[in-house]
Amino acid sequence: MAKLKLGAIADDKPVKMSIELPAAVHRDLLAYAEVLGRETGQPVGEPVRLIAPMIERFMATDRAFAKARRIRLP
Repeated sequence: MAKLKLGAIADDKPVKMSIELPAAVHRDLLAYAEVLGRETGQPVGEPVRLIAPMIERFMATDRAFAKARRIRLP
């Protein structure tokens, strides 16, 4: 099986946000949650729990973003 980019979802105190997603993205989140649950042996529950780790992973691996953060002015 292919290794997913996300690992187990940390149980952390969230900040409440409200967003609208296209239906196709929601379907993909449901599918990702199912695959991740099988891979980690821990059910994800609501797919909304995937959004923060996905955004965090995206920003952590975005080289242009990392560079911009390093050179930003005070």
